Amino acid sequence: MDSPQPIPAIRLAVAVASDDAPPSALVVWRGFQASIEKARRLGYDGVELALRDAGEVDLVPLQRQLRDAGLSCPCISTGQVFACLGLYFTAAEPDKRRQVVRVFQGLIDLAAQLGAMVNIGRARGFIEPGEPPRDARHRFLDVAGELCEYARARAVRLLLEPVNRYEINFIHSLAEAAELLAEAGRPNLALMPDVFHMNIEDRAIGGELERFARHVAYVHLADSNRLAPGQGHLDFDEIFSALRRIGYNGWASVEILPKPDADTAARQAIEFLRPYLTGGNRETSE
Repeated sequence: MDSPQPIPAIRLAVAVASDDAPPSALVVWRGFQASIEKARRLGYDGVELALRDAGEVDLVPLQRQLRDAGLSCPCISTGQVFACLGLYFTAAEPDKRRQVVRVFQGLIDLAAQLGAMVNIGRARGFIEPGEPPRDARHRFLDVAGELCEYARARAVRLLLEPVNRYEINFIHSLAEAAELLAEAGRPNLALMPDVFHMNIEDRAIGGELERFARHVAYVHLADSNRLAPGQGHLDFDEIFSALRRIGYNGWASVEILPKPDADTAARQAIEFLRPYLTGGNRETSE
């Protein structure tokens, strides 16, 4: 049997945050300058910036350092908008919804300067106790629609990330997210599958990646225990075989716990993933 044709190289980023990011920020390194240099030395292609607002970034020095390191910023993640600022799309209070729109508009403006996408993770919000789910859904669609229009004018793509039921009660699986995308009808709103969450919520990681391939624009990678790939029980041969079958050649980002320490976790991740990034697998590379 002929071996499958390799897909074009998937580029790999690592999640980083500012020096003063809270302990709850799910990133590998803190401090943009040091993180970019460490990512360069280990062979990553880019850094994903985990931000609570655009003001955390001094744009011109950041752009210069990324350029000098030969790295990109493919995505801005927004978990801290929810965790630190308490803002989310489905908030019942109109003032909170206006605040989250303003914060995301700032992040979209920053993304436009960096050539990045903007993630919508837990900041999409949740279903309030006792309210009909349709109410939260309508509020999400209203806010997402406004932000998609704002982002479209700046050539920025927004990414909806399903998150498991233990962290939020709204939009858990790729199927649920794809249904919401269809209802939103916005061409610059796409899916960000995270294989850690998929391991909890989706029927089969590879199968669901194939089923919703046309919506997939970015991928988060972590093992079943949120440690570096290779430290848990996820089948990364299956995951990357599915990505190869759908012809995925975009970005993937390592979003993992910095254990046993940040430097070790980042090294474990890229060493384990490197054989997959040009379309191979671990067996054929060993």
